[in-house]
Amino acid sequence: MYDDILFPTDGSDGANEALAHALELAETHDSTIHVLSVVDSTYLGSAGAEATTIESLQERTEQVIDETVDDIADHGAAVVSAHRMGDPYEEIIDYARTEDIDMIVMGTHGRSGLDRFLLGSVAEKVVRTADAPVLTVRLSGAT
Repeated sequence: MYDDILFPTDGSDGANEALAHALELAETHDSTIHVLSVVDSTYLGSAGAEATTIESLQERTEQVIDETVDDIADHGAAVVSAHRMGDPYEEIIDYARTEDIDMIVMGTHGRSGLDRFLLGSVAEKVVRTADAPVLTVRLSGAT
């Protein structure tokens, strides 16, 4: 039923909590987990600082992907990884459509802080626009 599960991650505690659910689903359904991390290019600063910011964000994204892939592989699940740059929710939706994802598993609390309240959360936008079912996992103790 769920051959391909998309796990978008920013390395936050919320994403890490959702990973346990993705792993359980993958084990139950013998699924491949697709790890996707997106460099959020919608909030880049001035042109002078942009190159450094992009480079540091890309390095952080690669580190998050590597750590997550290692964790999934340690649990014996099949894993595919990808990173993109752009608006996170748009990139998640695009990846899910192009890779024919059967389910998306993601945390409700990421690294966005106040922006989440002002602009709407990435998870909320994904839930409203995804073709595939979306399992959202609330961070323990979050309000």
